[in-house]
Amino acid sequence: MFELLQSHKSMLKPKKDGTGGSRRLTIRMDSSLAHVFFCLAVFIHVGKCSAGEPFASVFTTKNWGNIVTDDSTGNVQAILTRETGVEFETMKTYLGGSFSVKAKLVPGNSAGTVSAFYLISYDNNHDEIDMEFLGNVSGQPYVLHTNLFANGVGKREQQVYLTFDPTANYHTYSIIWNHRLITWSVDGTPIRVHKNIEAQAPGSFPFSKGLHVAGCIYEGSTWATRGGRDPINWNDAPFVVNFQNFDFDACEVQNGDASSCRGNYGNWWDGPQYQSLSSDQINQLRSYRQQYQIYDYCTDKSRNPTPPIECQYNEP
Repeated sequence: MFELLQSHKSMLKPKKDGTGGSRRLTIRMDSSLAHVFFCLAVFIHVGKCSAGEPFASVFTTKNWGNIVTDDSTGNVQAILTRETGVEFETMKTYLGGSFSVKAKLVPGNSAGTVSAFYLISYDNNHDEIDMEFLGNVSGQPYVLHTNLFANGVGKREQQVYLTFDPTANYHTYSIIWNHRLITWSVDGTPIRVHKNIEAQAPGSFPFSKGLHVAGCIYEGSTWATRGGRDPINWNDAPFVVNFQNFDFDACEVQNGDASSCRGNYGNWWDGPQYQSLSSDQINQLRSYRQQYQIYDYCTDKSRNPTPPIECQYNEP
């Protein structure tokens, strides 16, 4: 029920034009122009350079008609109409790094809509790291739905309520991905982790290929809001999600070869403080889960009578 339809996410195909090394990419709000900043990282050394590139030079889509970009503010609107939604992705791929975006979600009656920020490959055994925002009937809390695919296998869904109105202001949604740990965070608070236990469970951790950074909005009436009980109301269309400040500090895959990224553990996001949570972060994660978690595939006995092996390692 919770799986995101892969047919939607296969709209775009990966590009083969990746060049360069480990990079930092930021699309930020500026007083006059949205700038894209690139930083070349060699092992633990980071050099900086910058260029004023617009959104369209970093991302691609098959449906520019449902995207509105404002290079004076760095804002990107993704629009869902009765006819179509939209997905956009980076033209380059990355393996490991820090990825974040500020977002202001669809206001009002957004039931049946799904907005998302995620990392994804488009091969047959694809990898994917998701943050999906499930619309609601006006006045109800938004649900943040996270999932992870490794080697084509997903069904690792967790859901939590957001503790604020995500339609009123921009909030920061982040993924830190290194060779030891994936951490999902909201405004700096960790809400989920997934550890690398390849030795115990081969194929359970995505760290073999580059992923595109992507965003989208689409209709998910069959599952998104209260398990599909609240479908989309097209009288409220168009539905608009606002993204700002895409910020990537990541290892860029070069010419489709991810080997240099797989073996480079000298970047800051591979530091000891990002390979595991601190005691304060563990307490934050436990508290958030205890108060706001509404679904966990690890505890769903109907789907998993025996919890998947990674569950015991990912428990805070």
